[in-house]
Amino acid sequence: MSARDAAQKWGITQRRVSILCAENRIDGVDRVGNMWLIPKTAKKPIDGRKSRYEKENSIIAKPFAKWAGGKGQLLSDIRKSYPKELGKRVTKYAEPFVGGGAVLFDIINNYPSVKEIYISDINSELINCYTIIRDYCEPLIDRLAILKDEYMSAELQKEYYNERRKEFNHLKIDNQSENLEKAALFIFLNKTCFNGLYRVNRKGEFNVPMGAYKNPAICDEVNLSNVSQKLQKVNIVCGDYKLSENFIDESTFVYFDPPYRPLTNTASFTSYTEDGFCDDKQAELARYVQTLTDKGAKVVVSNSDPKNTNEHDDFFDELYSAFHISRIAATRMINSNASARGKISELLIANY
Repeated sequence: MSARDAAQKWGITQRRVSILCAENRIDGVDRVGNMWLIPKTAKKPIDGRKSRYEKENSIIAKPFAKWAGGKGQLLSDIRKSYPKELGKRVTKYAEPFVGGGAVLFDIINNYPSVKEIYISDINSELINCYTIIRDYCEPLIDRLAILKDEYMSAELQKEYYNERRKEFNHLKIDNQSENLEKAALFIFLNKTCFNGLYRVNRKGEFNVPMGAYKNPAICDEVNLSNVSQKLQKVNIVCGDYKLSENFIDESTFVYFDPPYRPLTNTASFTSYTEDGFCDDKQAELARYVQTLTDKGAKVVVSNSDPKNTNEHDDFFDELYSAFHISRIAATRMINSNASARGKISELLIANY
């Protein structure tokens, strides 16, 4: 049989079959010209990548995307706010503004007794990526490997980048709920665009220019496999944060990382979706946090600290006056002017 026949029989990609043939992983295989001929009786070999992942500590999964406002640098502070009952009486976790998922993966890696997990976001392209990684990791890796090879060997990388961006926007407008090619292009653009930003224009088109990277991690096979394994039992939802209400109960730890309230007028660029998150929506979220508090859930909320630019701005202090508010040090990263990046304070708001 041909490599194509074997791919259909074994449920893997034709490219993966060719790699297995080239690695002499299939008994009795022969090559005629540019074609691999495989005995019909040949069995699908155990994927060598899986054993390699296990040797490289496959139980650790990291965020697969760079994400503006990602919480990797603040994890040590956020961990201090986890409820003491997490993994004991608190056995469920919800993150309705999942973004890059730094806190999500910290919970998954370090609290195996948390059995039920819910994540959501209104960014449909991001949620499509989580879903494809969970359900179609191997063909996604194969596609990313091709994108990486093409990009690194392209004579004009900027033109190649712009073409892939155009393709992504075409798929984005089609708005298919699950699309492997769109997920692959999402990761490719995320790893090669300026600062890992996700920003759209008024038409909803991704418009971030190419960044300057010598060897971008377009296809991180090991981590993508690890992420896929960790997401197998995660409930992934595309939609408004309020859809989480039926999942959340007194056994749930909830972490909210909504779009931050801008510290200046110029900071309010549209970055994640076509929808803004104004003060009325911040207040609406606060009311939802109170609803979850009444249900007995443990809730933590992150946001910007208005007092960085106006010491008299008590917006969040008043909005969450019934809760515990902590100020932690963070580094401003989203600024084209390096001199404007520096230490500021951010808020961690807890209902316990």
